[in-house]
Amino acid sequence: MNKFDILTKIDNPRELEKLYQDNKATFKTAFNLLYPELTDNKLAGYWNERLNYESSEISWGSKNELTFVIIASVVAGAIAKLPALLNIDPGSFYQRNTGLIAFPILTAYFIWRNGLSTKKIVFAAVAFLIALIFINLLPADDKSDTLILSCIHLPLFLWAVLGFTYVGDNIRSYRKRLDFLKYNGDLVIMTTLILIAGGILTAITIGLFKLIGFEIKNFYTDYIAVFGVAALPIVATYITQTNPQLVNRVSPVIAKIFSPLVLITLVVYLIAIFFSGKDPYNDRNFLMFFNFLLIGVMAIILFSVAETFETNENRTGSFILLALSIVTVLVNGIALSAILFRISAWGITANRIAILGGNILILANLLIVTFKLYKNVSKKADIREIENSISMFLPVYILWTIIVTFIFPLIFHFK
Repeated sequence: MNKFDILTKIDNPRELEKLYQDNKATFKTAFNLLYPELTDNKLAGYWNERLNYESSEISWGSKNELTFVIIASVVAGAIAKLPALLNIDPGSFYQRNTGLIAFPILTAYFIWRNGLSTKKIVFAAVAFLIALIFINLLPADDKSDTLILSCIHLPLFLWAVLGFTYVGDNIRSYRKRLDFLKYNGDLVIMTTLILIAGGILTAITIGLFKLIGFEIKNFYTDYIAVFGVAALPIVATYITQTNPQLVNRVSPVIAKIFSPLVLITLVVYLIAIFFSGKDPYNDRNFLMFFNFLLIGVMAIILFSVAETFETNENRTGSFILLALSIVTVLVNGIALSAILFRISAWGITANRIAILGGNILILANLLIVTFKLYKNVSKKADIREIENSISMFLPVYILWTIIVTFIFPLIFHFK
């Protein structure tokens, strides 16, 4: 089902209802993509309210959905406890398999929720199976750069598989890709809130039992806390999907607050670098931190664009994001020049090539986003051009992630 199927039946209530009953989740996604073209159609207006009405009350979803989340949470906790159950080295297990605890569960949730075809289910399952076998067959070597790179990039590959199931039948839709990025921002916010609440509950529980002479800290940490942390992503996802009104009100506020704060912090930090005596050209650790900073700021820009441009009215947000993008381009330029300097001075390594490739991709994406933001500020570009400039680059990032995760160990002989 796609938006054209709905468009051809938009004046036929009976046929529209049949399409909706066939696959409710897909119908809603396709309709939301189509609705901006049908704002003057009364029947379309009714369907828009029906599909997107946000209740002020908390919804716990259907009984089947709640059951699925409970079972998925237990499964995630059981996977997280495998080192203890199978006497496996915890350090090696979590280094290689942390992403495989949460992402398969989240993927299964969206497969079930979106009613995906058998072909897409098999594709996702094969992708996870390949990832599981490959990462655990890599030779154990504490000095292997490619092992570390694969362990770092594998969760990004698994995240891409999750995105594939999230967009469902709309894999070419830029808007749906942006919705996936927005979901990730909402997920981080909800997960953080639950984590804070869980931390407070844990401290209170351990403290109360300690007052009456029971030391439950080890038991609580080894079992309840592990299962709780493993279940966090699926529970947070369930809440964001069944109660979008909760994060829909919080996320834009966070985007508006943090964008200018990050801009100010970044400018002050760049100025402070000149007085610190440190530089990314000769200090490897500083360069690594510099790149993590770049990735973090880039993520904030993407999230802020997804949240700020829900409407076409926020010109202040456009100016702030434009300034933040320009400063981030400067940061990226410094990082890129430092990497090129280190390659020319000390030669090619897997780490340097991986960071170089990632920085080139981020810089290219940033330049496009900055240009589109400038056009938007000068009223020469529509908001959708900015959104599309972000969404169109996602497959490029995914391709580079696949290369670093699966190809680099072979090219550099697992060193």
